[in-house]
Amino acid sequence: MPLDHSRLDALLVDTRVAALLAALNGAGEETRIVGGAVRNALVGRHVHEVDLATTATPDETRARGEAAGFKVVPTGLAHGTLTLVVSGEPYEVTSLREDVETFGRHAVVRFGRDFAADALRRDFTINALSLDAEGRLHDYAGGLADLEAGRVRFIGDARKRIREDYLRILRFFRFSADFATGALDAEGLHAAIVEREGLAILSRERVRNEIVRLLEAKRAVEVVGTISDAGFLGLLLGGVADQGRLARAAAAGRDAVGRLAAALVRTREDADRLGETLRLSNAERARLASYARLVEHLHDAADPIDEAALRRLVADHPPVAAADALAALDGEPRLRVHDEARPALAGFEADPESIPVLPLRGRDLIAAGVPKGPAIGEAMARARARWLALGCPTGEGTREALITTALGGADHS
Repeated sequence: MPLDHSRLDALLVDTRVAALLAALNGAGEETRIVGGAVRNALVGRHVHEVDLATTATPDETRARGEAAGFKVVPTGLAHGTLTLVVSGEPYEVTSLREDVETFGRHAVVRFGRDFAADALRRDFTINALSLDAEGRLHDYAGGLADLEAGRVRFIGDARKRIREDYLRILRFFRFSADFATGALDAEGLHAAIVEREGLAILSRERVRNEIVRLLEAKRAVEVVGTISDAGFLGLLLGGVADQGRLARAAAAGRDAVGRLAAALVRTREDADRLGETLRLSNAERARLASYARLVEHLHDAADPIDEAALRRLVADHPPVAAADALAALDGEPRLRVHDEARPALAGFEADPESIPVLPLRGRDLIAAGVPKGPAIGEAMARARARWLALGCPTGEGTREALITTALGGADHS
């Protein structure tokens, strides 16, 4: 992908970043912008946050920050990281580190002064770039060439990098889906496969965060297919991806939860398992469960989905789950969606207040003479069935017509 070095200027002319660099630099110390901010600027992507690395120790960073009037928060002091708040904007500043001794997945580190050594401890070459206050770009690992070529590679020995933090396996997949343009780096994929048992030690929350971000990435479909074939989804999530459905969900612009459903939910049991495995919220679990019911219903549906049928779907299921299911199943045998139903579904998803609601309550039936107790439930069921069959009308006279339907089979003696 083409790189535009002129975009780096915007990082340095930001008044808050300039003030931070001015406060931390000088008197033998140097601070640079590092990592994702530099990478994203070069490829023209939005820079979400600016992280910095410094030769100063945490104590010196704190002293300089406070002297400049910045709020200083010790967010990751064990790793040499402080958060400095400049005009309301937080910036993570981390002291350079170097390995003294490594063993297994752990390392004894000390604060250092070598930007090259610090860069070579990072995960991928494209994340090891740094930009100094004078606008000079520093590349110690070949990240520029990889970024331009659309490659995501581990720095140095891929297996060693992974053993330092097994989350890097998932980050390798996610960054490949976001920044690579071809197949996954062969050495990196081999190392991930060999070291994959280490994924078992990761928290479910960390796995969830990476899976969600992977599903949102540009090339999610291809990379999810690759890691599914390699057995990673079975290991992590107990399933195999349906690449066709995932591709349709992605093409329809569904979010990460909608893509997760398309890729891995076929039954209610799948929804339950994913909800627990990924520590999904109650709302996300309900959405997957609704998707599972809809997939089963739509798979067996003989009639096309017209506007009336769509109103029936959203009356019984959240519009977001209906949109997920129709996107994933679109084009599969037997499912046919009329053109007028698609904008109607988008409208229901955008405006939940427009979802049809049964215009009948139990008190309406009691007022009409239906005795309290089981008869109310039976009468409501008859009325709801008729309402659904009619396409969920809500206009004038609907309540009265439904009361008549409800009373039709009631025994008022």
